[in-house]
Amino acid sequence: MIKALFLIFEPVGTWESVASARRSISSIIALYLVPMMLIVALVEGYGLVHWGRTRPPLGEIRLYSVQEAFAFEISQMILMVGVIVLSAYFIKSFGETFHARNNYTQTFTVVVYGLGPIFLLRLLDAVPALNLWITWAVGAVLMMKILYLGVPRIMEPDPPHAFGLYVMSALLLTMTTAAERFISIGYLAGRYKPLYEVMTEVLKKIHLSH
Repeated sequence: MIKALFLIFEPVGTWESVASARRSISSIIALYLVPMMLIVALVEGYGLVHWGRTRPPLGEIRLYSVQEAFAFEISQMILMVGVIVLSAYFIKSFGETFHARNNYTQTFTVVVYGLGPIFLLRLLDAVPALNLWITWAVGAVLMMKILYLGVPRIMEPDPPHAFGLYVMSALLLTMTTAAERFISIGYLAGRYKPLYEVMTEVLKKIHLSH
């Protein structure tokens, strides 16, 4: 979380420290991604259980059970892992079209740290009346801002290709996170009952086994 804030307010120095650290994928996951996702899940889950979420069209606030909030957060984390893994793969492919020789660790680094503002703004999703698309939009704008410096610093493309690679990377992450948000909002609106029922059955079995 602290690193995400530094990327927003001190992007040059923070990207330099990220590049100098040259962390492995496992290190990034363990020291940055997992803690950040857990913090967001705990805050958002707490909000769903204790403050609820405003639901259209009447604008009533619905409180969620612990099981419902847990199922939602697990589902959202799985979706975001999918976004990260696939986006890193496709950005690596984009880099090859721009004659850049990047490895997957570099593109994974760009994606995970680039998504920092998206995760950070999700803390505000705990506020019941706040539109979920607003927090995503603000996070997406900040993401594009920090990627402008992060893509060329981490992936080191040839200068003539740097802007094109940045644009493609920013567009991809904007589209994939928008798709993830669309699914998450639909889940909260009750459009995916079969998924919730499966998660509920799994939770019941876990509870009974103990």
